[in-house]
Amino acid sequence: MTVTVKILRNERQRPADKLADAELHFSGEPLDGLKLIGFAIWRRRDGRGCSVTFPARPFNVNGDKTNFALLRAIDDPKAQNRVRELLLSAYDEQTQESVRAAS
Repeated sequence: MTVTVKILRNERQRPADKLADAELHFSGEPLDGLKLIGFAIWRRRDGRGCSVTFPARPFNVNGDKTNFALLRAIDDPKAQNRVRELLLSAYDEQTQESVRAAS
């Protein structure tokens, strides 16, 4: 199975700090033809780089709004870092291609 990252740039710039949405597209069994959506790439508030949010479902618990993460680590919490780095790398690559095409 292979995974391809698709970056969908936020051309409208709303919300202001959202740079792009990202999707994981799967080829090969067992997830062939499926995609996982709901990732977003954001400009960090401190201005140093980007951050990634993962797909989540909002719900209420005792009147408090919270989120249920749809992609979670089984054992090692650092497992999400590999996905985060993959998404940021794909975003950086697309951004560099856009700069090269514009010049």
